[in-house]
Amino acid sequence: MENEEVHAILGPEWSSQTEFVINLGVKAQVPIISFSATSPSLSPRQRRYFVRTAYDDSSQVGALAAVVQAYGWREITLVYEDTDYGNGLVPYLVDAFQEVDARISYRSVIPAFPEDIDIVKELNKLLMTQTRVFLVHMTALIGSRFFVLASEAGMMSEEIAWIVTDGLSSLLDPVGSKALDSMQGVLGVRPHVPRSESRTEFGERWKKLYAERNPHEEIADLSLFGLWAYDTITALAFTGEMAWEHAKSRYLKPNTSRNNLNFSFIGISEMGPKLLEKILSIKFQGLSGEFHLPNGELQPIAFEIFNVAGQREEIIGYWTSARGLSPELNPSTKAVYTATANDLKPPVWPGGTRKPPKGWVVPMLGKKLRIGVPVKDGFREFFKIEWDPHTGVPSYSGFSHDMFLAVLDALPFAIPHQYIPYVNESRQIAGTYDDMLYQIKLQKGITHIYIEVYEDMMMQRFDAVVGDTTIVANRSSYIDFTLPYSESGVAMVVAIKDDERRNMWIFLKPLSWTLWVTSGLAFILTGYFVWLLEHRTNEEFRGLRSQQIGLIIWFSFSTLVFAHSKFFQN
Repeated sequence: MENEEVHAILGPEWSSQTEFVINLGVKAQVPIISFSATSPSLSPRQRRYFVRTAYDDSSQVGALAAVVQAYGWREITLVYEDTDYGNGLVPYLVDAFQEVDARISYRSVIPAFPEDIDIVKELNKLLMTQTRVFLVHMTALIGSRFFVLASEAGMMSEEIAWIVTDGLSSLLDPVGSKALDSMQGVLGVRPHVPRSESRTEFGERWKKLYAERNPHEEIADLSLFGLWAYDTITALAFTGEMAWEHAKSRYLKPNTSRNNLNFSFIGISEMGPKLLEKILSIKFQGLSGEFHLPNGELQPIAFEIFNVAGQREEIIGYWTSARGLSPELNPSTKAVYTATANDLKPPVWPGGTRKPPKGWVVPMLGKKLRIGVPVKDGFREFFKIEWDPHTGVPSYSGFSHDMFLAVLDALPFAIPHQYIPYVNESRQIAGTYDDMLYQIKLQKGITHIYIEVYEDMMMQRFDAVVGDTTIVANRSSYIDFTLPYSESGVAMVVAIKDDERRNMWIFLKPLSWTLWVTSGLAFILTGYFVWLLEHRTNEEFRGLRSQQIGLIIWFSFSTLVFAHSKFFQN
């Protein structure tokens, strides 16, 4: 600006450098055009002369949150480098995860210039946490070393899910083959760059020119930053031709000494505002897609969800702000936003499995939740404690115990806990239920308890209580209750009497056993007396003894339905 009187500046390379240059550009009214300063802390909306011909890093957080939502993870560990690039994305990730009911449970910060021992220490800390979903936001320079060390530490196993931001994708900053071997099963997001003939032709010219200038080096693929750089130069050339037609190329400078550089007296470019106006309005089809700068920066069309498999990044789906996740870029059948695992092609996870990691494990170290439980001699169906007579180890059962374990199983993370019976040395309850619940607030014990399984004296303080505790007003003033899972109140117990009118044998109810016996004897005697009078003169009443007995019984019952006139005919 001072010596060459430039009217536009391309760069600088890093976001940390761009902040200082932008302030100079505002003073001199010179556009600062950057295709690599992607930090969201640099906003063209807040800095008029800053133009970003790249994507804002924060534009990818929606895709990252959608991936987390698709697999039902609720807690994420964020691993990022301690630079402007790493720190700038953190608040945007926090907000994006909150929108999908997830949260960042732990942050692991890698130094800007780490030694291997620094990375190993952070990896050991990650193993001590229960969360097993790690989101890595680093540049390829640090991220390559990080994954190599993570693989050597045995952390690329099937119980861990790794997600990377676009900084570790081959499209932006290719990583080495050794690092790629260590990233097997990693999921990531990267901007979608549509294919075009111009891009294919340019790639061929690029490889040919690169081979001529670097005959002893491996031909490097052109990254997305290279495409943005080419489109930026093209756009600046177009705008320069348009702006120079009717504008003067000069600086308006105050009368100051040139011996010392004074930032307060930098001249003002007459061409700068014209260039800014033209470049913000230009629109053309570049190598990276449509070049258009609404709000002073490029806007992404979509993001690709990739899975590292072998030496390639396999595309398993796409994300757009309108439709969410989908296996194809523009599905004709999808009109609403969704983010489920079925919207992506099945990836290969670390360890070579197709089963998604659940996202958490029981931590190797850490504090356990102290659960106070009551002991009572009466009704113990809600919570029952029994001590083994030989080992003294307590066992637990009951409805409240089963309900508590069912709730733990339904949670998407582990809660290490231990039951602490609220008893004294005689294994009797150490106080009232109010006293037991008050231990939650006090977080310190009034008395001591002795539990043989621990073989030491412990303070009675609880993080929670599980048992048949009633929700009453005075208790609610110092502790919180869950929603009631058992209805309480006054109830009446009555015997249930069957409705005998529905019984098919109700017609037999009026008849007593005496009446039944009398009726039976009457029938038999009637048959006997008839046989006694008739067998001498009536041949029908003669025969074998068994036949005569059967005839007596049959005759007695048959008289109920018809008259035996033929037996009495002479």
